[in-house]
Formats: sequence, C-alpha cells, structure tokens
Amino acid sequence: MNQLTRVLGSVRPNFMILSPLCVLLGIGVAVAQGVQIDTGLAVLAVIGGMLAHAAVNLLNEYDDFRSGLDSITVRTPFSGGSGTLPAHPDAAQATLFAGIACLVGTTLIGLYVVTVRGFGIVPLGLLGLVIVVAYTPWITRRPLLCLFAPGIGFGPLMVMGTAYVLTGSYSWSAVWASLVPLFLVSELLLVNQFPDVEADRQVGRHHLPISIGRKASARVFAAFVLAAFAVIGAGLAVGAFPPWAAIGLLPLPAALYLARNVVRQADNQPALVPLLGINVGVILGTILLLSVGLLIA
Repeated sequence: MNQLTRVLGSVRPNFMILSPLCVLLGIGVAVAQGVQIDTGLAVLAVIGGMLAHAAVNLLNEYDDFRSGLDSITVRTPFSGGSGTLPAHPDAAQATLFAGIACLVGTTLIGLYVVTVRGFGIVPLGLLGLVIVVAYTPWITRRPLLCLFAPGIGFGPLMVMGTAYVLTGSYSWSAVWASLVPLFLVSELLLVNQFPDVEADRQVGRHHLPISIGRKASARVFAAFVLAAFAVIGAGLAVGAFPPWAAIGLLPLPAALYLARNVVRQADNQPALVPLLGINVGVILGTILLLSVGLLIA
C-alpha cells in the first residue's frame, strides 16, 4: 500500500485534470458536428488519455530521479517534479513499472479502437507513443521539439484523436480546436521550465529557456498564450466553431495580464511563481469553457 501511494504521488495527480479536459474538447467537437456519442468509446478515450498522461509523468519522474536532477532542483508548486522519489527512493522501480503498465494500457485501448474505427487512428497513436517514451531522455535535449511536443500530445493527439474515435473521421473543426491546447500546453511546459534552468543544464537538457534565455522565452510564452485566443476568435469568424464557443474567450483578460507580467518577471522567481498558478487556471478554464461552448451549441 505504501508503494502504491508513492507511485500515485509520482503520477502528479494535481495536474491530471488536463488530459480529461482535452478529451472533453474532442467530445465537444463531435457533439457540435451532430454525432450521436457512443458512451463506451468516450469513456475509453478518457481512460486512454489519462493513461498516456500518467505514463509520461511516471517515466519522467523515474528518469529525473535516476539522472540526479531531483536532487539539485529547487521545487515550486508547478515545477521540479513531485519530490516523491527523492523522499522514497525504494519506490523507483515500482514507478518505472507503473509507467510501462500505463503505456501498455493506452496501447491496448488504441488497438481496440483500430478494430472499431479502422487504421486512421494509427498515425496519431504511434506519434503519441513516441512522445511518451522519448520525451525525457531525448526531446528535452532539443529546444524546438521540447517546446511543441507537450502541446502536440494534448492538442492534436488527444483532441483530434478523441473526435476521430467518436466520429470515425477527421474534420477541420477538430484540427482547429486542437490548436488551442497545442499553444496553451506548450506555453505551460515552457514557463514551468524557467525555475529549473540551472538544474536542467547540469544534467544535459537543452530546452528553450536554456537555449535563448528566460527573457526571450517569456516573449515566446506571451505569443503562445495570445495565439490560443486568436485561434478561438478566428475559429468563430470562419465558422469552425459555433457561436457559443465564444465563452472560451472569457479568460482573455487574465491571459493578457500573464503575457505582460511573465515578460516583466522572467528572471524573478519569487514573483514568477504566483503567475505560474494563474497560468494553470487560465489554461484549464479556457479548455473547459471552449468545451462547454461546443457541447451546448
């Protein structure tokens, strides 16, 4: 039971709400297209998304512990890992096995979807597996891949994948909707790397804040935050989203506040930490509101 508790700590349960929200956005796309939702497939999409999310978190926790990164990282509530394995190193192997088990679980769900919907889901599934396995040991050492990989995983892969599972086809509405979490989740991982720059550099990581510095990376953050809302506005303008999707724009004032102040406080960690919390709220709120707008359209 103690080992199970420690493994669950390494999953980072406080952040697991992101994957079901992105799946919900894919469900909203299907509903807005007038599709009769298969509840069983929708539930499988949620489980598959959460297993993939748990797998990347668990494997990341294991790799960061094994590399020694956890021992030199200054944790914040939003960065630096859960701290579970440094406190309980005996749970490392169980964490690795749990990560592999979650990866196998999401793969099995994907194989079942192939039997129901055909091979159209395979490219997304294979890319998702590559991102999960390669994220910590390989992707985090390549700045542009590290910037976009999280957003691709939670955006196109989860949103478009869910919509495909429920409709049996791809649509421009799904592509458009997937761009919102693509930008939001990419900026989330980007800004959460700011407190870890010195520690990450010591273990060989090479993400954007290491490559171009915090100040320039903060401008990329601001551009990505605002791009997500530009996508919603443009989607409304071209008819990719129904009118009710406009409620997804409600967090825009908070996003503007973030864009301005993260650039100002990029090198000031004590001032940056509260902004990281606001950012999480903006991301979750935007995805949820856009999903609700699609569902009630």
